[in-house]
Amino acid sequence: MKICIYGAGAIGGYLGVQLARAGVDVSLVARGAHLAAMKANGLRLLIGDEERVVHPRCTDNPAELGVQDYVIICLKAHSITGVLEQMQPLLGPNTRIVTAVNGIPYWYFHRHGGALEGSTLESIDPGGRQWRELGPERAIGCIVYPATEIEAPGVIRHVYGDRFPIGEPSGEMTPDVQRLSEAFIAGGMQAPVLDRIRDEIWLKLWGNVCFNPISALSHATLDVICSDPGTRALSKAIMLEAQAIAESFGVKFRVDVERRIEGARKVGAHKTSMLQDLERGRPMEIDPLVTVVQEMGRLTKIPTPALDAVLALVAQRAAIAGLYEASLRPAEPKAVAFA
Repeated sequence: MKICIYGAGAIGGYLGVQLARAGVDVSLVARGAHLAAMKANGLRLLIGDEERVVHPRCTDNPAELGVQDYVIICLKAHSITGVLEQMQPLLGPNTRIVTAVNGIPYWYFHRHGGALEGSTLESIDPGGRQWRELGPERAIGCIVYPATEIEAPGVIRHVYGDRFPIGEPSGEMTPDVQRLSEAFIAGGMQAPVLDRIRDEIWLKLWGNVCFNPISALSHATLDVICSDPGTRALSKAIMLEAQAIAESFGVKFRVDVERRIEGARKVGAHKTSMLQDLERGRPMEIDPLVTVVQEMGRLTKIPTPALDAVLALVAQRAAIAGLYEASLRPAEPKAVAFA
């Protein structure tokens, strides 16, 4: 089994070490100092007091790697369109693409059914390029729950978690998704195969759509956002808007909104990924976590006044910092009359 991890950063590096230790033929696409360190010293994973070192093939030129059985995309979602041409040498007629990215994936309306079957979403897939050039029929969904970080070039620190739920867009148990699950399990990770992968995508997105932008605006950690009455109420309002949109597509939430917020509060003094990106001067994942929900609200004609306000503010904050350029300019929402 040949697996290429495209974007071998914190999560991709963690996957690379675990899969390589399980005997999978793993290759990593990375760049810069991180790539140089992996080539020189191998890829190191720190789990507690243990250090695990592997020496997979690493490159910044995917054409060197040849056709793969699976390509696991671990890039930030907004970076994918920019590397579509470079990914092509990895793709053969039977290659599967595993979208281990935050937010709504490009293939969302493939094998979805209903009026939007086959639709693309401009905020996450401008011009439908991912749909055309990667192909929705190749896709396997994947939700990333572990927390990891790059401690130094070539060195990954595991913080917590080992769960990567996966699933076919159709909900079927295919040989491809079963083999992938078995490879993850052999690497010491949990990879349950779900027959409703979109439910799990929305469950994670449900928190990201509110906590990420609120944290970037307030610089507050999750425990503060979820404990302060004002930001907790705002989070709940955005989540209820998102829930209405998701349920209009047939999504089922296995917990209620209060339990989801309380779960985030218990994580403690954690900085969201969007706040970390803002502080470190990295492009912010606004479109795949927030704008896409607004776009889906427009498609379903479900109003999103709380989300609209927070999105406008965080997009402006990020643009001023030079960390965001909107790919989608949604229609203006209707004016709100205040008493």
